[in-house]
Order: sequence, then structure tokens, then C-alpha cells
Amino acid sequence: MKNLYLTASQIKKELEKCLQCPSKPCMQACPAAVSPKDFIAAAQNGDWQSAAQQINAQNPLGEICGLICPDNFCRHACVRAKIGAPVLIPALQAAIMQKARQMNWLQAINVAANGRRVAIIGAGPAGCGAVAELLKKGYAVEVFEREACIGGALNLIPTERLPREIIAYEWQRLQQNHLLKLHLQTPIDDYETLLKQGYDGIIVTTGAPHLRALNIAGENLALSYIEYLKNPQNYASTGRVVIVGGGAVAVDCAMTAKKQGAKQVKMLVRRRLSDMRINEAEQQSLLDEKIEICPLTRLTKIEKNGDKLTLYTIHTEFDDSGHLQDVAGSQSVEQGFDYVVLALGSSGVAEIPAHPQIFYAGDVTTGGTTAVQALAAGKQAAQKLITILKS
Repeated sequence: MKNLYLTASQIKKELEKCLQCPSKPCMQACPAAVSPKDFIAAAQNGDWQSAAQQINAQNPLGEICGLICPDNFCRHACVRAKIGAPVLIPALQAAIMQKARQMNWLQAINVAANGRRVAIIGAGPAGCGAVAELLKKGYAVEVFEREACIGGALNLIPTERLPREIIAYEWQRLQQNHLLKLHLQTPIDDYETLLKQGYDGIIVTTGAPHLRALNIAGENLALSYIEYLKNPQNYASTGRVVIVGGGAVAVDCAMTAKKQGAKQVKMLVRRRLSDMRINEAEQQSLLDEKIEICPLTRLTKIEKNGDKLTLYTIHTEFDDSGHLQDVAGSQSVEQGFDYVVLALGSSGVAEIPAHPQIFYAGDVTTGGTTAVQALAAGKQAAQKLITILKS
């Protein structure tokens, strides 16, 4: 993850690997419906501007998604994997969109206003997807964001993987549209009252509200991944740090701890190494930084002893029916940790109130997902609202 973008020789190699499959399995696997076959074909012909425009037509966060998308979408569907390694599609997308940003190829599309107003609650990936769809159709859009900056959960990703200027650039480009207004530090909780202010519809994209818990003794002594990644400078340690979880967010937490000088960083993973939801680059980063991964290990208790934390764990295993269970007699105790960070993901709202003019999209409905999935959900919510308003 040290080199964000492909080199010129790497780009050439990856472009040449594409088989130009007529069925476009890569596009079918992309939540945002970007067609790698087509943008790669344009790049192969030297028309990088057309390639960027094709990406941007479907994904207004094209460079961001290219940098952070996991392997289980377009790359997983790439037919080239059957005869070697799959094409590095996200990395190609990031390189193309980086060039488009540097050359200022992508301009905001300003269309005539259609007289309708829509409010978007939340300026994360789902909100961005909804905004882009509505602006294309001439809707006046006002975005209300609780925080002091745009980006939502994107701001939890370490800057080494996602420089903040790229997030700012994507939104600045959207804001060139005269139909868009952004209100920062403006929390909105009463959606029905907002509707009475003349909006024709509302799309709520406030993110996943509920962090998953372990429900163990001493859990209050641990940090949530949101608090840790939002304010890492407050939790710098040169000692020992434990991350509980085995996904991409857990990797971000582990890498952040290491970057801040932790002597030892451990990851406790309830399942097997093969079950960890991370890509090849993330796996390699853990190896490079000598981060210790403890698979089939469950944290059962946290205690505070002086200014340090003591952890109680137990080993786990899969029974004959595939269920994870504790291994009797495998308990262990380890002392001397500065911080425990819970990176277990989040869940959405259990029950969403039905209203014909209010739509919910992204992590608020599904729990924590990827940026491209949230963006796609925002697009779909906007399309549904547009359909209703036309009827």
C-alpha cells in the first residue's frame, strides 16, 4: 500500500492483460455499474479522457474507489484469473482518474433546473452517489452534513491509502454545479419537518449508527474503531496495542498503531486467516509491518491494572457442522497493553419508518459496507425518488 498508483510500465502491462470479454463480467460485478472492458479499451487506444469520462458517468468517486475498492468485485469476476492473475482493474481506474484530475478533464455538468428540490442527509459515499444522479436530472440538491467536513466514513481511512485532497476534489467538482448547496455542521434529525420546508423528497445517507459489540466484561475499556481512526493522535502509543477484528478496517487500525510507533501490534481474529476479509495488498502490509495475527482467538474479558490493560482470551474452532465454538481449557491471560481497539463493523437501523418521500440508502440500512456499495445504494435511492416524482 506504499505506492498508491501504478507506474507507466505497470499500466501498460495491465492494459494488455484485458481480454475484452463481450459479456463484461467485470461490469456485472461492479456495484456502481462501471464497465472496465470499455474504459480499458479506450485507454488501450490512447483516449484516456474518454476512459475517465466513462468511469465518471457511473461513479462520481472514481479515483477514490479505484484506490480503496476490495478484490471481491471486478477483480474477482475477471476472466483473466483463469489463465493467470486478474487485471488490476481498481488500480487502473485510479490511475486513469488521477490523470483526469491532473489534466482537469472532468467538468461539472450543469443542466437546466427542473423546479424540484431534494435534501440529502449525509455527505459520505452514499450521499455523493445520490447527489450525482439528481444533478444529472436537473434537481436542486441541498446536502446537510453533521460533521465539519465531507466524506463520511472515507475520513476514517488512513491518509496513506486515501489522501484527503482527493476526497475534497471529488466534492469540489460536484459543487461546481449551480444546483448544489452544501451545509456542513448541520445535523438533521427531524426529516418530516424538513419536508415541510418545500423539499420534494429526502434521501438519508447518515451511515451505520450501531457499532457491533462483544458484550464482554470490561468492554468499556476498549476504543471503537471510529474514535481511534478519527482521532489517532489522541491514542499514540510506543507500547503494545491490540486490534480486535479481521477486516479492512481492522487492518487500517493496525497500520495506524504501527505508524504511530507502537512496539507491538496484535490482531485478534475469531476465525481463520483464510476468513479474513482483506485483499492481497492489505495482507502484504501486515507482513511488511510485522503485525502479529492471532487467528481462532476470541477476546473474553478486559481488565485495567494501573495504566495498562490485561486481556483474557480463548481459542476457537469449527465443529463438524461448521459452527464456531470455544476450545475447552484454552483460556489465556496477557498483560501490558496500552489500548484495545474494537474493529468489528457496524449495523444499520433495525426498523426504518416508511414514508413515500423519504428514502434511506447506504450503511444506514445495511450496516458497514464498502464505499462503492454505499455509492451504488445512493444512486439507486435517487433513481427511485426520481421515478416517484415523475409519476
